[in-house]
Amino acid sequence: MVPADTASHGPSMKTFKTRHQFYLPDELSEALDQLAAKPGNSKTAILTDALRAWIDRKAVNELDERFAPRLDRQQRLLHRLETVSSRQAAVLELFVRHQLTLVAHNPPFDEATRTLGLRRFNAFMDLVLRNMSPTRESPSPEAGERGEERV
Repeated sequence: MVPADTASHGPSMKTFKTRHQFYLPDELSEALDQLAAKPGNSKTAILTDALRAWIDRKAVNELDERFAPRLDRQQRLLHRLETVSSRQAAVLELFVRHQLTLVAHNPPFDEATRTLGLRRFNAFMDLVLRNMSPTRESPSPEAGERGEERV
């Protein structure tokens, strides 16, 4: 490599470029000559643009390699949040249906009504647990351990 300021103009003219000498295959050399023959083009400009594009493309691949795992992790987190959100919507829908169909027109509250409400709430929670379990098993074992009957 020969610094451009000493190439042909003497040491007083600095261009902030470095001269490179390399060999190209004949077909590339001919294509470069044809491109450089067009007005406004030079071999230096063409090779500079081509090398810059190649380096930029490599940088994009490196960015993909660097950030792809993080983006994948965020995608998995988003999927989990969507799952939780859809479960919450299902529980709300089940609760509204339960309220509108099973417990409409309750008598005034007294001890028997409070007990009935507690049993219905526990039955509702058992139903939620059954609907949320991946295998849709029977109610949770805690319901049986509490000794509360279902309504």
